[in-house]
Amino acid sequence: MKIILLLFVAIFGRGFVAAQQDPVLMCINGKDILRSEFECIYKKRKPLASSPTALTPKELATCVDEFVDFKLKVAQAQSVGIDTTADFRQRLAAYRAQLAKTYLTDEKEEEVAARRLYDQMEAYARAGQVQVMHIFKRLPQTLSASRLHAAEVQMDSLYQVLTAPEPADFAACVAKYSDDKKLFWMSCLETPDEFEKIAFSLQKGETSKPFYTPQGIHIVKVVDRKERLSFDDMRSDIAHRLLHRNGHSEGVKTFVDNLKSKYRYTPVQPAIEELFLKGETNQTLFTIDAQSYTGADFNRFAISYPRSVSTQFDAFVTKTILDYENDRLEKHYPAFHSLMQQHYEETLVAEISYREVMEGTVTNEDRLAAYFKLHQSKYHWDTPRYKGAVLHCADKKSAKYARKLLKKKPQIQWDEIIRQNFQTPSGMKVIMEHGLFAENDNPYIDHLVFKKRANAAPMESYPFTIIIGEKKRGPDTHQEVGEALKVDYQNFCNSLWINRLRSSAKVEINQEVLKTVNNH
Repeated sequence: MKIILLLFVAIFGRGFVAAQQDPVLMCINGKDILRSEFECIYKKRKPLASSPTALTPKELATCVDEFVDFKLKVAQAQSVGIDTTADFRQRLAAYRAQLAKTYLTDEKEEEVAARRLYDQMEAYARAGQVQVMHIFKRLPQTLSASRLHAAEVQMDSLYQVLTAPEPADFAACVAKYSDDKKLFWMSCLETPDEFEKIAFSLQKGETSKPFYTPQGIHIVKVVDRKERLSFDDMRSDIAHRLLHRNGHSEGVKTFVDNLKSKYRYTPVQPAIEELFLKGETNQTLFTIDAQSYTGADFNRFAISYPRSVSTQFDAFVTKTILDYENDRLEKHYPAFHSLMQQHYEETLVAEISYREVMEGTVTNEDRLAAYFKLHQSKYHWDTPRYKGAVLHCADKKSAKYARKLLKKKPQIQWDEIIRQNFQTPSGMKVIMEHGLFAENDNPYIDHLVFKKRANAAPMESYPFTIIIGEKKRGPDTHQEVGEALKVDYQNFCNSLWINRLRSSAKVEINQEVLKTVNNH
């Protein structure tokens, strides 16, 4: 009995200490929120604070309100099942896969390997890029000796005519004889080593002798060259090339070696030898944390990875260990768990906000017009604007007639009026620009309306320029306000939404714990 009691005290004690280290800060609709979760938001907001050391009481209160609003939106998104949709799950999985990459590699080793390759590219004169075309004859492994000889003779003959005093056109020979007719740029590690070595050894305009690669026989001509970029500019591209050539980067290999020790990777050598000898086995190949992985598991992997058995096995071990670690990232790395949780909630809020605020408001002209009518006095311009048109006319008569036609007509009809009355077989007699003009928007408006010096010389063939319209100190319609109105209306809709959420929410905040935020 005493042992049980002591065990209970020990467990309770650890729980009590943990609770003291990260106490409950608030409860929103029955769900506890720990201080540490709120502090993540607090630290993001702190650089914007008026004080370099902490938020002022007013800033802290605003931060708390925004946090509560955010959590209420998350809860609504969950209640309507946004997080259960296939699209949401796919987006979350894609983010996790991208984030996991930074946790499933040794970044220092990867950096070293990339820098090493960059230096080697310079040392072996394989830096930069070369643009090549080649005459290529594909040679299958089953090719007979006589056909191989015939291909060699043909390529030797082509080389002779390409390097003669009056050489044949290389591009024409490619079009006629080559199994690959593309002109392409290539960089280090993008082609077989034999091809790469020859291509980078040639100067612009030079042609190689016939040479072999595992794919066949080639004659290469370098059409152009580019110098290499800096290491910083090539860093991600080099990493991609290393991964493409080796299957896994150096950083991943080092990381996997460390995981083998961490998870007690234990190979079963007799089973591995049987696999290499026969190509299959029913035995356990290795264990990870005493969990067995068998020949059947290997077979399922090998079907989608056609390589030699030894290469398949190495890749299978690497994938298995990385998958094992990947499944435990949230448990082993609090920062990873926190980032995933933040992204999950932010994606939910973005979707529910679109439904509640954005959808049906940005394009709903009636709602925007009604909102503008109620708040029109809010929208004014610091300086007047000119609502009207500039007309460039071929003669005085056209200018006078255009002014008369447009004077009492709504602007929406002006384009059609000008087209109908001033279009002739030889062209337009009047050219018009109309809209809402602020200072510096149009030199003719600046000169004639705002009385500013401007380059308002008459247009060629249209020497008579007139204006028609009036100055305005504020917009007449919601279209004249632009994006500012849409933003204001969305903020208005968001406020209504938050008020609805708050009206039915139960929020309790522990003020004593709040005092300890970022101060414990």
